[in-house]
Amino acid sequence: MLYFKDAKIEQIVIHNVGNITQEEDLFLSNAPLVLDEEIQEVLSNFFTRPFKENQFYEFTHGSDLKFNEVYTFCKEVFSNPETLYQNSVNFAKHLYETSEHPNIKGGEFYIVYFSDCKINDDYVDAIGLFKSENKDTYLKVYQKYSDMVAEHEKGINITKMDKGCLIFDTEEEAGYKVCVVDSTSKSIEDVAKFWVNDYLQVRPKADNYYHTQNYMGACKGFVQDVFNDKNEVPKTDQLKLVEKSLEFFNTKEVFDTSEFKREVLEGDDGLYEAFNDYKADFAERNDLRLYDEFDISKAAVKTQKKLFKNIIKLDKRFHIYVHGGHDHMEKGFDEMRKMNYYTLFFNEEVEG
Repeated sequence: MLYFKDAKIEQIVIHNVGNITQEEDLFLSNAPLVLDEEIQEVLSNFFTRPFKENQFYEFTHGSDLKFNEVYTFCKEVFSNPETLYQNSVNFAKHLYETSEHPNIKGGEFYIVYFSDCKINDDYVDAIGLFKSENKDTYLKVYQKYSDMVAEHEKGINITKMDKGCLIFDTEEEAGYKVCVVDSTSKSIEDVAKFWVNDYLQVRPKADNYYHTQNYMGACKGFVQDVFNDKNEVPKTDQLKLVEKSLEFFNTKEVFDTSEFKREVLEGDDGLYEAFNDYKADFAERNDLRLYDEFDISKAAVKTQKKLFKNIIKLDKRFHIYVHGGHDHMEKGFDEMRKMNYYTLFFNEEVEG
């Protein structure tokens, strides 16, 4: 669990990093920013609010972790926080040099040192790297003498984070614990990968959150891609598999493959073989590591279950939300009307 109520900004430096391929400038400020108490609170909320999920990343490198620039700069700052300004220049120059795609936007780049960030039961320091790329228009209305005046100006929306990461001073040898935010549209694939893959060079940390998220993703994909109408599987059977998968992850503390086969796939060897084939392909396509046994992360279940759909959509007129009771539904075809229908059996209507 992440907890930032006690977190304090100890130092902050702001540079402006343009796009090197567009011949935009790299502007480096001369010193850390001095903040009053009110601005410090506003910025602290702006920087930490987006980090709600407990999905952690870690720095990596193809040959050796010591060659990851951001990791190396962080390591030096954690060893001596007084080097933050010096290393903020290093952070900014590295960002400028890796901003090679023409669609990468320039913007303000914040390098922040926090104290008292809480992860589970531990308080640790953290380094924050944040980039603001988009400006919003704000209306400013105020009284001037005997009249009211309306003006507009461009500024940063402090409820929206474009790019950001928090590096926590823990698990140094494994590449630290890192949280990442990137609001770049996934439709611009090369740009969407830039912050995570090119600049930070991080990968998801293989913890229980990671394992739970990936396995639930495989279950969701299996229902959509294999266990579906294209294979003449009734919609009620699809939803039953979704419901049983969610129930399994909601009620179990530990994931075990044999238990999953018995309770969710009902011991069906053919279905289990089809799921295993899909799971292997899913892992390869997404470059994931799927484990057969792990502790289930309830935080990951809470996030992932929102992606599981339990709706039967009938033309554009009706939606049936199914939360169990699949045995109380029957599907048929009316010969006279030449239309499909569902019959629902229930005890009473519930108002509300």
